[in-house]
Amino acid sequence: MKDNKKFDVIIVGGSYSGLAAGMALGRALKEVLIIDSGKPCNAQTPHSHNFLTQDGKTPAAIATLAKQQVEDYDTVTFFNGLATNGKKTDNGFEIQVTSGETFEANKLIFATGIKDEMPDIEGFSDCWGISMLHCPYCHGYEVRDEKTGIFGNGEHGNELAKLISNWTNDLTLYTNGKSTLTNVQSEKLEKHQINIVENEIERLEHSNGYLQNIIFKDGSKAEVKAMYSRNSFAQHCSIPEALGCELNEEGYIKVNPFQETTVEGIFACGDSTTRIRTVANSVAMGTTAGMTASKKMILEQF
Repeated sequence: MKDNKKFDVIIVGGSYSGLAAGMALGRALKEVLIIDSGKPCNAQTPHSHNFLTQDGKTPAAIATLAKQQVEDYDTVTFFNGLATNGKKTDNGFEIQVTSGETFEANKLIFATGIKDEMPDIEGFSDCWGISMLHCPYCHGYEVRDEKTGIFGNGEHGNELAKLISNWTNDLTLYTNGKSTLTNVQSEKLEKHQINIVENEIERLEHSNGYLQNIIFKDGSKAEVKAMYSRNSFAQHCSIPEALGCELNEEGYIKVNPFQETTVEGIFACGDSTTRIRTVANSVAMGTTAGMTASKKMILEQF
């Protein structure tokens, strides 16, 4: 760790997007601190897909290799810990971690991700990322043609059911209570042989996260091999908002195409900024954030 604890850029979050930003900055010869608590949102996911050269690798394997490559740049420093507070200073920004230590930087990049909120259904969180899925482009191919469920209702359930019908013809929408779909929506789904089940769910029966049956409160059950859900979420880190960064109407950090937030000198990238939650997209956004931050500093200091 540098003695003066002053860096060109502090990156909060050291998963794919944060590491990509760190690599771009390291290659631009900038002094960088990456603060990471080691809790990625996809830690439970067995395999990552739809990322060229890394398709089918475990998320941990991709992250381990990425960190090893970023560590080769001697201007990049890692700190294992949780960022707890941040403030604007006369010379940039200050970030405080759990231990009480503080670090200063000219620019900040937040790659802190989001926290999925799980419904109060036994087994749901155990299956999340394994057979309870959020993205067919990440996982749909592996469960193609399987007996598949959609956990949802209303407009969200309708849209997700239409999308997932591309990967299987054995699809059922589970509304977990009275359906709030319109008559037109219900008729369209049924026309495409997508059943709608309104029974309330008691628990999910699974084996090490792999779904087997949905157990309903009335005692009945339904076999299912995979299930999709579009869960609500919260920002994993509250510091960007505390520093004045605006969120959009969906709850993501608002950024422009260069990953700049609404606060000058603060950038954000990865899952905290977009609903497109893929490793490939996170890496691309992180690279953009790192390049943009370095370019701004180079031009400011010229």
